[in-house]
Amino acid sequence: MRILLSVTTILLSTAALACDQSETKRYLYLSTPDAAQTQGRADGAGILIFDIDDGHKFVRRIDIPVFEEGLRGFAANLETHSAYFSTQNPRIGAFDLETDQITWEQTYALGSDRSSITMDGKKVYVPTGWWISGEESGVLVLNADNGELIKHVRVGSQAHNSLVSVDGRFLYLGTSMMLTVLDTENESVVHQIEPVGESGGQGVFPFTVDAANRIAYVSLGSHVGFDVVDLEQERVLHHVLVGDEPILHRTHGVALTPDETELWISDQESRKLFIFDATQMPPVQTGEVELSQGGHGWVTFSLDGRYAWTHTPDVFDAETKKLVATLRDENGNPVSGSKFIEVHFRDGKVVAVGNEFGLGRR
Repeated sequence: MRILLSVTTILLSTAALACDQSETKRYLYLSTPDAAQTQGRADGAGILIFDIDDGHKFVRRIDIPVFEEGLRGFAANLETHSAYFSTQNPRIGAFDLETDQITWEQTYALGSDRSSITMDGKKVYVPTGWWISGEESGVLVLNADNGELIKHVRVGSQAHNSLVSVDGRFLYLGTSMMLTVLDTENESVVHQIEPVGESGGQGVFPFTVDAANRIAYVSLGSHVGFDVVDLEQERVLHHVLVGDEPILHRTHGVALTPDETELWISDQESRKLFIFDATQMPPVQTGEVELSQGGHGWVTFSLDGRYAWTHTPDVFDAETKKLVATLRDENGNPVSGSKFIEVHFRDGKVVAVGNEFGLGRR
């Protein structure tokens, strides 16, 4: 009888604790204006917040005047509960997601493209930009506490996209016709794969990587398609094009679903997303979805893999491929951009953050 009473007491206590825990709220943070896109721009400068679990309804706006310079990158870190922005100025800064305050800003002669941050929240990587060629091109390594320059790693030409792997071990940096993999501990070069991409289209465009750091998928610059890159063998395995006849314009945006079963690529000029079965090698095209507008081109997924987000106001169900929501501002106007992140809160604290790149998470 005493044992039964003790078990009952434990169950009741556990239930009471569960009731006391607050619900996790999931939001999409869209930074605006996008320096690379005019289509779908929201009025003003700052961050628009949407409730992922309430039909992506508009929640509120955070005005950030310096964003008027135009956003080049937007990355977040759980440890520091901060988002790190880079603008066309070039300005780099940190924004505390829990206080809605900018905690530091720095400007450098070089650097402002799609940035990334180490998993421990200690270093921010800022590519020098596709407009910088020659020996100065590469990545700035900044102290995430204050934005001060730690080092300038000179790698390739026209460095403009960077991402940190989901396990935090590697930094991936895209330059003209080369994909470089660096060790996040000391920024030493682990792999350099070239040629990757297409020379007529300025080389390496947006890319994504699987969770095992084994395969990268790189957007093409002159055709709608992608290169499949073996990171260990340091070579291109497959050159995949959409359709029976080559589509002669660039691809800007490629993303793996978190379970790595599908690869989606963006064709912003034709206002489409093309979908591939990524369980096969090379991936095989299985479908497409129509977009409501053109733009810079981008695609990524929610952390749970349920939603696909793009450079348009369109939100798709990743399983059914159906349009399920449209991002609208407080006045009901459709809004969009290609610099956004997913943020989860519980009791006012950040408990999870996503990535603007569609990384594999299997």
